Amino acid sequence: MNKQVEKVQISGIRRFAEKVKNVDGAISLTIGQPDFCVPEKVSEAMINAIKTNKTTYTSNAGIDELREEICTYLKTFEIEYSKDEICVTVGGSEGLYSVLFALMNKGDKILIPGPAYPAYENISIMIGAEVVNYGLNENFTLNINEIRAKLKNEDIKYLILSFPSNPTGAILSKEQRDELVELIKEKDIIVITDEMYSAIIFDDYYSVAQAKEIKDKIIYVSGFSKIFSMTGLRIGYVACPEKYMKEIIKVHQYGVSCAPSISQYGALEGLKSSLEDVEHMRKKFERRKDYCMNRLKQLNLEVAEPRGAFYIFPSIKKFNMISEEFCEKLLNEGKLACVPGTAFGELGEGYMRISYCYSDETLKEAFDRLGNFLKSNFPNY
Repeated sequence: MNKQVEKVQISGIRRFAEKVKNVDGAISLTIGQPDFCVPEKVSEAMINAIKTNKTTYTSNAGIDELREEICTYLKTFEIEYSKDEICVTVGGSEGLYSVLFALMNKGDKILIPGPAYPAYENISIMIGAEVVNYGLNENFTLNINEIRAKLKNEDIKYLILSFPSNPTGAILSKEQRDELVELIKEKDIIVITDEMYSAIIFDDYYSVAQAKEIKDKIIYVSGFSKIFSMTGLRIGYVACPEKYMKEIIKVHQYGVSCAPSISQYGALEGLKSSLEDVEHMRKKFERRKDYCMNRLKQLNLEVAEPRGAFYIFPSIKKFNMISEEFCEKLLNEGKLACVPGTAFGELGEGYMRISYCYSDETLKEAFDRLGNFLKSNFPNY
């Protein structure tokens, strides 16, 4: 078998999601799957695409109309790309894979945040790159000094950013964005910014992709899985200058040929007519976030308030158990599944991830179970 592939494991997120099936009556707060239906007009567009036989291959980069509409959409965030700088991918995951595979050689060093979405590190390992982790501030916001120190002491070619963050919900502030832009100007690095959750944010939005003066160093990855609640329909995109795109699209072509045609037409209609649905969903997620924060504080759990996405990452350090053991015990005894922080790298130890992509009733019952579990097992905490 491929020795590099043998070095990685199936995602801890999926592992715990699967374990729920073996625990009768358990509630799962593991998966980042919005509990909203696909917007009606998006569904209708995909059905119409089937009825009108738009089920053949598209161009490798995706249908022109969708790439143009993505450019229009990104302009609302003050991010500017042209149609030919967009490649539509099979979800953001394939976008990340194609980008990293096209960029990196064996032995190259890549700077990855911790805790972070596990695909960054595991794809890099499969390629044979050397992962260097950078820590975040206590509230999981960007620690610019940590990045500066790593770039000074290591021969690093690539930097990954992830805001809003999975698993912490942290976002980038204007001050952090501006300071980071200045650092990127100084360094000979390529920055991959994963912004899958940019539409689900509870504050002002800032991104290094807004800085036109460093556009030649930025690769932007995003998609529609979360924004239109179409995770299984697998549609994302990469935006970057042509010098990167000409190599990325080779990996994309030989990996998948093109993104699913009907999903492309669905995403196109979504951008044209369903952004009000997105805003409705965003407001509901913000209300759920507030509920989760209140319940966690009532349970005396330390937690940094998330400002985007739909995850919350409370500390469980006070219980003196590794996160894997704590979450196993919570599942088997408390009938509640959360994801151990180590699913997001070593720097996630001491935390667990709660997804609030669930109904109000499910969240209430879940936090009731968490409270009962803590009282039963840690009466003096």
